[in-house]
Amino acid sequence: MGDRDYEEADQEDNSEPEINQEKETGCFRKFQNLIIPPEFRDRYMQRANCRPPPIFIIGISIAELAVFIYYAVWKPHKQWVTLDEGIWKSPLTYDPAKRQEAWRFLSYMFMHAGVGHIFCNLVMQLLLGIPLEMVHKGHEVGLVYLAGVLAGSLASSIFDPLTVLVGASGGVYALYGGYFINAVVNFKQMKLIFGVTRILVIVLIVVADFGYALYRRFANLEGGVKVSFVAHLGGIVAGLTIGYVFFIKFNTKLCKNPLFWICILGYAVFLIFAVFFNIFISPAS
Repeated sequence: MGDRDYEEADQEDNSEPEINQEKETGCFRKFQNLIIPPEFRDRYMQRANCRPPPIFIIGISIAELAVFIYYAVWKPHKQWVTLDEGIWKSPLTYDPAKRQEAWRFLSYMFMHAGVGHIFCNLVMQLLLGIPLEMVHKGHEVGLVYLAGVLAGSLASSIFDPLTVLVGASGGVYALYGGYFINAVVNFKQMKLIFGVTRILVIVLIVVADFGYALYRRFANLEGGVKVSFVAHLGGIVAGLTIGYVFFIKFNTKLCKNPLFWICILGYAVFLIFAVFFNIFISPAS
């Protein structure tokens, strides 16, 4: 949210009660005093709370962990560490040869290629998702997350059309993208050192993780089945666009911003093209 958004919001509702900063207590209040300039604290504190609690990101994480445990423990081919035959035969995995089973474009997020894969995804989506959901609530975080999952599989079906896809990386990268665009647009609403730090941390994590995904895709790993990395790109682009729509919008004035509509239109055009490509053009047909 930019400076103008704050000013417009303040003009629209000057009757909102101010928080008495002389009575500020608690670790959370002290932390936000450390990172947020005084003029923006009350506005932030009115939105950052656990009412309702961050149900979506916790719920989806539990579901992904439950599916992983099911395939690791109760399926005939037990495997905790690396890829296993049971994953590729699952009706949840995105398989380019079975694209007519449309649910696979979303359900692949429940499948993971081993302990390291699911551990990294769960840790990052909880670290990013819980703070985002405290401010923007579950329906907005959920829409951004699922938009990233869908964009990830559709992007993979276009740019890496013969490769299978598992993992929640599309959703996680959508959170990366949404958090990044939020950090950039709201840079002036954070103290300088914290604003710079969180942008650098996100960039470093994305570069490191994406580099590892490239390695796993193109390296000759023994017995490994190559897994698409394009979902990461699709997810982060979805996060930058749909994340802008939901994570920057603190009031309806943003709807007058042309970039707001460009983001929505861009994502919609991508979806339409991807559906057309998969029906009429895809080499996996």
